[in-house]
Amino acid sequence: MAQFLLSVHAVAGNPPPSMAVIEQMYADVGSFNTDLMAAGSFVFGGGLQPANESTVVDATGDQPTVRDGVRTTGPETLGGFWVIDVADPDTAQQWAIRASRACAGPIEVRPFQPEA
Repeated sequence: MAQFLLSVHAVAGNPPPSMAVIEQMYADVGSFNTDLMAAGSFVFGGGLQPANESTVVDATGDQPTVRDGVRTTGPETLGGFWVIDVADPDTAQQWAIRASRACAGPIEVRPFQPEA
């Protein structure tokens, strides 16, 4: 088994979906979560608050800095994610297809590094 991160990205400036679309997405994601758990592949996941709720901490210099906002300068931010435990990358991609349909957007699939 291997763990993968399935991440959902939001793009700033895109018009928000209608309430009906949001409600359908919540229902679809709920069904996806139920199926993922029933398959024994769910490790952890969740939706994130909007990017304007972020704080960036950087302790790489002499003095740590803390600032409000996101780390990236582009319009995309992380909106939510799942950590899944599945047999192989193909299985992770199959779950990502379902996640993409549920979220009505692209899903990035990234494997975790092997444990040392």
